[in-house]
Amino acid sequence: MLPCFPAKSFAVPRRLRPGDLIGVISPAGPVSPSDLKPGLDLLAARGYRIREAPHLYDQNGYLAGDDASRLSDLHDMFRDESVAAIMCSRGGYGSLRLLDRIDYDLIRKHPKIMVGYSDITALLLAVYQQTGLVVFHGPMVGGLSTSTPANMDGLLRILSSQQPLLLEPVEGTPLIPGEARGILLGGNLSLICHMAGTRFLPSLEGAILFIEDRGEALYRIDRMLTHLSLSGQLKGLSGLIAGEFMDCGDPSDIDRLLMEAASGLNIPLIARFPIGHGRNNLTLPIGMPVHLDTRRMTFSTIGTCVR
Repeated sequence: MLPCFPAKSFAVPRRLRPGDLIGVISPAGPVSPSDLKPGLDLLAARGYRIREAPHLYDQNGYLAGDDASRLSDLHDMFRDESVAAIMCSRGGYGSLRLLDRIDYDLIRKHPKIMVGYSDITALLLAVYQQTGLVVFHGPMVGGLSTSTPANMDGLLRILSSQQPLLLEPVEGTPLIPGEARGILLGGNLSLICHMAGTRFLPSLEGAILFIEDRGEALYRIDRMLTHLSLSGQLKGLSGLIAGEFMDCGDPSDIDRLLMEAASGLNIPLIARFPIGHGRNNLTLPIGMPVHLDTRRMTFSTIGTCVR
């Protein structure tokens, strides 16, 4: 018998409808108008209206403006009732700096769709942990025009559909066969490690964890997985999903490290799942209960991700 879900409650945001207003923010690294124009045009071509945050194109070294400005844009987009969804422009670095300054009560009172990945992992996990709002690990505006069309199609489908998400068969390589149910949590491996030990990382007990990364040497992937293991973060997992580890070395070496990390946990493990920094980056709902079966190669949400 599969284990039961943890008791933590969650809330799904209102679905995205044709003609809705999408707010775009830069909570991490800087971006230029030319970087975003192709992605913004694609969203407009699908019939969505766009609101650019006041500080969207600010730059303060490696940050998209100072912390106060980036935080203000985030709060304003949640506060604005006309904004149906918030999409991040890009990753980089900077989300972690905002976590202890965010008005989580504001987000709780104005729940809505929020999408991003990479450095935005910190923001997504913190929002879910502090508010229970289901958030979305998926494509950002800056990469929409260079990724596969399936990425955008999948993103808009999960944000607008009132049907559960079903991937059958799911792409990937099953490393440990099995079946699991649990709350889906995860994102960028580096960010998850940096959040460990803070109040902003949700408990991974009973969760199905997904991880991905980019540009990390093999020994650093080893170090991060070892850190999560030594800190007890992996001990209570129900399942493990590894996405793309782009420019991180030979995928077979990554598989070996994953097998070592999962050794003795008695959980299913799938590698090379189509998420991450490559051309394939499926949208996944952080905070939703999901079902993973690495024998049948199926992945599904238990319930709808939007209402």
